[in-house]
Amino acid sequence: MNKTVIKKQNIYCIGIKGVGLTMLAQFLVKQGHQVSGSDISDVFLTDKVLRASKIKVKTPFAVTNIPAQLDMIIYSSAYNKKNNVEMKFIASNPERFKNIKLLSYAAALGEVFNNHDGVAVCGSHGKTTTSAWLGYVLWKSGKKPNVLVGSRVPQFAGSGLSGASSYLIAEVDEYQNKLQYFQPRGVVLNNIDYDHPDFFKTKAAYLKVFADFLKKVPPTGFLVINNSDREIKKIKKLCRGKIISYEIASENKKQASVTPARTTAKLGDEPANYVATDLKSAGDHQSFRLGYNKKDLGVFQISLLGRHNIANALAVIAAAREMKVSSALIKKHLAGFRGTERRAQILGSYQGATIIDDYAHHPTEIKATLAGLISRYPKRHICAVFHPHTFTRTKALFKDFVSSFSEVDELIILDIYGSAREKQGGVSSRELAMAITKFNQLHNIKQAIHYIPSIAQVVTYLRRQLVNEDILLLIGAGDVFRVAENLLKKVKKL
Repeated sequence: MNKTVIKKQNIYCIGIKGVGLTMLAQFLVKQGHQVSGSDISDVFLTDKVLRASKIKVKTPFAVTNIPAQLDMIIYSSAYNKKNNVEMKFIASNPERFKNIKLLSYAAALGEVFNNHDGVAVCGSHGKTTTSAWLGYVLWKSGKKPNVLVGSRVPQFAGSGLSGASSYLIAEVDEYQNKLQYFQPRGVVLNNIDYDHPDFFKTKAAYLKVFADFLKKVPPTGFLVINNSDREIKKIKKLCRGKIISYEIASENKKQASVTPARTTAKLGDEPANYVATDLKSAGDHQSFRLGYNKKDLGVFQISLLGRHNIANALAVIAAAREMKVSSALIKKHLAGFRGTERRAQILGSYQGATIIDDYAHHPTEIKATLAGLISRYPKRHICAVFHPHTFTRTKALFKDFVSSFSEVDELIILDIYGSAREKQGGVSSRELAMAITKFNQLHNIKQAIHYIPSIAQVVTYLRRQLVNEDILLLIGAGDVFRVAENLLKKVKKL
């Protein structure tokens, strides 16, 4: 926390099972604070992280959950006095809580971040992988970083690291303008691609949040950017610090791209500092040759699939070198990173079919994941189970979703996973399935399309259909991973 609250605190978190609050709670425990919290009774992937950190979680929400002795309360932005009994009780009893600091999750994370030399990893896509990867490279290179990631990282045995250095690498989110709480020493900005239409009503409003954030980088700080992103190009000069750019060379454009329509680097553009060429994929790894200001740094190898992860790797390399890690150590540890949970994560096998889980929930992310998957498994039959995430996103990006799945052999669409913060309805998964069917007919795409409302019904269907060598891709930001739990008989608590 800031200088006035560094001493050991008794902290209570409302909505602690959210990925962000779980990440922060685990870090606070490692910093020596006493942390407990509350949430609904449902079991989530974060439950095992909280248990591993010995953080006591009370369910469901109730006034009696709130400890008598407290220094601070941190609450999820999903909850307020209108929809949460604990928040209502706090608001109704100002005298009892007058000496207790009350912070939103974003404000609390900002306090932690601002007490360090904070490096913020932001952007529309790739934040989780890039922040974990950068943290891993720094950690393995002996830099002793603090790291906060919005997902469990198996190689961290949790969602972050607590180190002795002043550096804090953190995944920071633009949603609800959470960036306003952070004062960065450095920023890694991978891409800007319109999202969260429930909060940002226009693309201009979305871009402005990033523009305002770049203004915060001090003259002694740095900004790592994707030189091929046209939205970043519009605002990069707002940064007062050192600007370091990366891109994948144009001669590789014919390969599957993360964002084909948005990759705009041309021969006449300002050249990037770091440029990847000679991209190759073989078995379970990819490689590329790296140039830095026209100097050859050699061939780098990564274990993660997809061209988008080569871009993420370039961001990691650029930031790590700026933080005084040698190219030799970066090259060594870049290849050793195995990824985070729910990012092209292999969960197991069922009837010979490989089950892969991915968090992609935006059309750009979906296309990137599919391109990487097809590149690694070019001859396998791919069945994707898509769980649309939020009604607002599905409606705002409907046309883009329609064209996102054309490369898979079979597509199953679950009912939309709605957010409690949004108005339900306005679009449906049945409509999306029908629109994809029409799109396929128009473009002569042969693909089996199924609208299957529930996870239980999908599991029943897949038990009859999956065969040896199939790839089953579970994709979405909701709880589509529960399909795998059922197929793999992991119904017990996580």
